[in-house]
Amino acid sequence: MKQLIWKTTGIVAGTVLFAVAAALAGSSGLHPVLVIGLWLSAWVGLVLYGILMRTFIRGLDAVLSGLNLQNAAAECRVPAVLKPMAQSVWAYGAKCRQSAERLQSENQDLAFQIQSLQRQKTSAEAILHSIRDAVLVTDGQDQIVLANEAAEHLLDFQLDPRQPKGIDQAVSEIMLCEKIRKSRSGKIRHVRHELTFTRDGRLRTYDAVFSSLFDESETVAGVVVVLHDITREKEISQMKNEFVSHVSHELKTPLASINAYAEMLVDGEAQDTETIRQFCSIIQGQALRLNRLIEDILNISRIESGLVKVNRDNHSIALVIRDAVEMIKSYAQEKNITIHSQAPILYDQARVDRDMISQVVINLLSNAVKYTPEGGSVSIQSQVNEADGCITVTVQDSGVGIPPDDVDHVFDKFYRVEANKKYAKGTGLGLNLVKQIVETVHGGRVFVTSKIGEGSTFGFELPLAETGRQAVTI
Repeated sequence: MKQLIWKTTGIVAGTVLFAVAAALAGSSGLHPVLVIGLWLSAWVGLVLYGILMRTFIRGLDAVLSGLNLQNAAAECRVPAVLKPMAQSVWAYGAKCRQSAERLQSENQDLAFQIQSLQRQKTSAEAILHSIRDAVLVTDGQDQIVLANEAAEHLLDFQLDPRQPKGIDQAVSEIMLCEKIRKSRSGKIRHVRHELTFTRDGRLRTYDAVFSSLFDESETVAGVVVVLHDITREKEISQMKNEFVSHVSHELKTPLASINAYAEMLVDGEAQDTETIRQFCSIIQGQALRLNRLIEDILNISRIESGLVKVNRDNHSIALVIRDAVEMIKSYAQEKNITIHSQAPILYDQARVDRDMISQVVINLLSNAVKYTPEGGSVSIQSQVNEADGCITVTVQDSGVGIPPDDVDHVFDKFYRVEANKKYAKGTGLGLNLVKQIVETVHGGRVFVTSKIGEGSTFGFELPLAETGRQAVTI
């Protein structure tokens, strides 16, 4: 194919040259023999030029093929005059090939590193958004560059990575913004503060940790903020402190009485039998009071910690009420208080711990008698609601009543109505124990209504037993 191309090219070139020579002869008047000589010289030069170019092109082909082959066969095809150039080209080609291979390897390594970083980024974001604490990251210009869902919910903003916002634009908590700016301008790596926010109408406290991010030149490049909600922890701590304070106070009162009368007995201040009996009676009463206080505290503690032992069985609430009334009658008679109780024929059973429910009824009855003036009355009754599957017990008295501001707190631990302290002594644990037994242990509900000067109504609801109902005469 190459030979055909060369031959065709030679014929065309010779024809062109002859035509040019003939034209020159006709125009200039040259002798035809001279024109033919010039034409033959041009033709011979053209042939020599073609032979030289073909040799050069073949050598160049061998050089170029040697870039890939680099073998003896390629070297043999290269003319001697082109071998130095071929060797230089081959050496340069080898370097280019090595560079290409190195770049390809580096490119593969970079692609792998990018994939690894992408996976790490995805994992880090998943971990960050799974954290319940609020996490916020700002850059050197106090713009928010990262925030998890907890932070967005707490601070009420939506992060758009394409359009970062400054902390002053996104966060309405002025104190938090000031702490972030202060952390960025300082040199301390970790700072801890306690911040208070109002969320959902409640005052909440957060343990905030501000960590400065430094670059290679030890310049602060950003701040990481972690906000941990410690509201419940502080409430529990406060409750513990109040509990210890109340318990200490309540324990000191009977202990002081026991210690005082015991000292008087030791010092011989009681000379006659009646005085000794009186002192011993006071010591015994205070010891019983102390024992009740300790028992109430232990019972409440066991219930709250879930360690209380419950003996559930089907029991008649009417029978529990009857036994409790019999136990409290003597105490009511001392104050000339009448206790009214119904005498139902039909009753429904509840699956309860009898001793615990008996304690609930006794506590409510004794509380009613305690805060009812002499000559008053206390009534207790139960009502079955078969539609709702529950039984309701109410204890109503004609006592002094409870102020409206105190009604919602009477079931709190150690809470006592300030206006009624003069009528009776107490620890503030009786009603809390009632609430714990009914609601925590038996899944029921306690309630109270009261009017000052007219009396109070305390009650509780319990679910009925799933077994069939019975009928007895009481």
